[in-house]
Amino acid sequence: MGPTLLFISLSIFLRLLSVSCHRRPLAPALYVFGDSMFDSGNNNILPTIAKADFPPYGVNFAKGVTGRFTNGKTIADFIAEFLRLPYAPPVISIPESTSLTGLNYASGSCGLLPETGNRFIDLFEITVESALPSHFDTSCELSEHLSESIFLLSVGSNDYINNYLDDTYDTIKRYPPKRFAKLLIDALSHRFKRLYNLGARKTVMFEIGPVGCIPSMTRKHEHNGRCVEDINQIVSFFNRRLPSLLKNLTSSLRGSTFVLGKANSLGHDAITHPCKYGLEDSTNPCCTTWGNGTSECIPLLEPCRHPNKYFFWDAFHLTETVCSVVATRCFNDTSLCSPNIKQLVRIKN
Repeated sequence: MGPTLLFISLSIFLRLLSVSCHRRPLAPALYVFGDSMFDSGNNNILPTIAKADFPPYGVNFAKGVTGRFTNGKTIADFIAEFLRLPYAPPVISIPESTSLTGLNYASGSCGLLPETGNRFIDLFEITVESALPSHFDTSCELSEHLSESIFLLSVGSNDYINNYLDDTYDTIKRYPPKRFAKLLIDALSHRFKRLYNLGARKTVMFEIGPVGCIPSMTRKHEHNGRCVEDINQIVSFFNRRLPSLLKNLTSSLRGSTFVLGKANSLGHDAITHPCKYGLEDSTNPCCTTWGNGTSECIPLLEPCRHPNKYFFWDAFHLTETVCSVVATRCFNDTSLCSPNIKQLVRIKN
């Protein structure tokens, strides 16, 4: 081989090596838990009316309709991309195989009370104890895999929307707002400790968003401005307890880091000042929904022409555009997540 050819071959090799290193995942896996904000298709085959397995859901997603409760990617999808990982597949859809790059255990309508979140942690326990071990030579390798993986959670809003603020139940009569918030926080603490005992070490928990601003609430309750601030106040008791909970868990559970995703203030700011975020409509759903804008999308009807200009996709959920903003800032900006996810992956346990 002549020197010129050798030089060309070496250049190609170094270029391929550079590309390979550049594409190396920043974390071994992404495990996703929570409700419809993160659900990527688990509810498709569950006996529930909370489904998004029909158009116009997924109208802007490369794979089309998947069961995501938005027009495109979720916050978890964007974070997976930033971590250079595949999207975490819904765990229920792959019963005979295990993805080593993560799984999605989120389910639309999932909450903290009653114990609706337990079955998905039960599924994660099965993953850890029965499915993952065969892919690792030793238990230490499995523990390292889990300790370096990222865990995302978004849960709690359904406990307010479908329970505390729902006239069907008498929960609001039995629990003052602060007591109900403590009830949820205690249940969440139990979930976190269980995940920790199963191997989770790097966890990001997002606040409950501004529930009083979603179309499902603003179109049913009298209010001034863009939001029903009385409802936002009720939910704030839960969000105010989150920082101390996560700080205490980080201190008491050895080797753990619990990160707060401050999604509430960002969401409220984007709704009240949409132009700052390149949005034009922060009060109406993009898709045509049941109940005059207070529910899910009506199947097969055309959505708005420019969903990237809307905050809300349906009466509850974010558009892909807003999901991108939340994920990008949590990954890169310490004002939303501190440490941010880019820093979190570098922490050694």
